[in-house]
Amino acid sequence: MEIAPRDGISGMNQDSPNPFIIGTRGSDLALAQAVATEHAVGAAFPGLPLKRNVIKTTGDRRTDVALSEVAKSEGFFDKGIFTKELEIALDSKEIDIAVHSLKDVPTVLEDRYAIVAVLPRAGVRDVLVSREGFTLETLPQGSTVGTSSVRRARQLQWLRPDVKVIDLRGNVPTRLMKLAEGNGYDAILLAEAGMVRLGYLSVVSDEEVESVSGSDAALTGLKVARLAEDVFYPAAGQGAIGFEVRADDVRSREIAVTIGDHETWLRITAEREFLRLLDAGCSTPIGVYSSIENDELFLSARVFPEQGGEPQIATVSSPADEPFAAALLLFESLA
Repeated sequence: MEIAPRDGISGMNQDSPNPFIIGTRGSDLALAQAVATEHAVGAAFPGLPLKRNVIKTTGDRRTDVALSEVAKSEGFFDKGIFTKELEIALDSKEIDIAVHSLKDVPTVLEDRYAIVAVLPRAGVRDVLVSREGFTLETLPQGSTVGTSSVRRARQLQWLRPDVKVIDLRGNVPTRLMKLAEGNGYDAILLAEAGMVRLGYLSVVSDEEVESVSGSDAALTGLKVARLAEDVFYPAAGQGAIGFEVRADDVRSREIAVTIGDHETWLRITAEREFLRLLDAGCSTPIGVYSSIENDELFLSARVFPEQGGEPQIATVSSPADEPFAAALLLFESLA
């Protein structure tokens, strides 16, 4: 992954008759992320006409099998089940930019595509949602927890081997409704960022357990515990909205870089480069998170062997502007 340039943004004709076409999936969360992108582009380029193109991906279509099995069942070589159709739209120039939940984007892209920028990051943590307000510690023995993430399942089974994990598919509102209605789940695991972006959680809270907010009365009885990232490691890129463009599309690259956040870019570069060095993808059971403090980048990982067993855990640091160095240090510490 290359670090996107921060300088050299050429002047852009904001009154151009050619609209800037934003591609997105159609889930509530994806549309919220598209709206955030449109607001950012509109603020930076107030005269630029915008258009949205909603595209259904394989991951949206194939809800009949576990998420980890979708790529295999579709014959995909890689795990880009939420990105393939958006990349096809980039190829055909139906869209100029694809807006992704970055944690869903494969670590290595074909040369004709590039992730070039990210918006300021939301919370990176996972959350435990239940009707009773359970935390990771108070979750009753033998509870049934729903998730579609192999990483979340493996961590939960390692931290709480007494808990049963079952597959849970659907968008965020659908998963919350399944929990609210019972459906065999005592709790479910979701991403904090998605809950915040959809208005189910406040951006910041000191409460150990919070009630789900929003206008849906069926969900107001649900309660949420945010899981500290150094206890329950998030996915690489979690909480980040990433922008993918055609590698040779200078205009789209410049627009994306202009609205991008540099600190978030440094952090996700380190996290994704670590996955690349491990030859891992977005469905591999690896937790990794980063932070920047006093111009120093800290990078931590929890890597579960595919055959089972105890994970490897390590933390390293490097100068903040050297994310590749941090990723290499972390990789070598686990080698």
